[in-house]
Amino acid sequence: MLIDDNQLEAVISLPSGVFKPYAGVSTAVLVFTKGGRTDHIFFYDVQADGFSLDDKRQEIEENDLPNCLRCWRERDPRTHTDRTAQGFFVPADEVRQTNYELSVNRYKRSVYEEENYDPPKAILERMATLNRAIESDIADLEGLLS
Repeated sequence: MLIDDNQLEAVISLPSGVFKPYAGVSTAVLVFTKGGRTDHIFFYDVQADGFSLDDKRQEIEENDLPNCLRCWRERDPRTHTDRTAQGFFVPADEVRQTNYELSVNRYKRSVYEEENYDPPKAILERMATLNRAIESDIADLEGLLS
């Protein structure tokens, strides 16, 4: 009904814990206009709101809310289509095809960077070298105590 009979403008996903100590569930703010037509929906993934997400809710440096507001003011469904960004548009027809799923994680794409690790044999050799150095240092300390 929000999409088909009104103009759903935005889904702003808040992290789990923003309402602690009262509730720890994740929350989304829906911005809509009564009536109108939904062509595109702006999704924004707030990961930090300027407060810790534990029961104490102490102020922290990370705060996505100013950027969320900036993105909202500058929003353009023709240009904000990068789904790896925190804010992006999704066509309403795509949301309809997903059975009206309004979770940002349904549409957001994660970027994974490949990590390169040393071969296990090289890691074991470094560990053995460290162990020999530790054993040598322990022997020196024991010699001092004798």
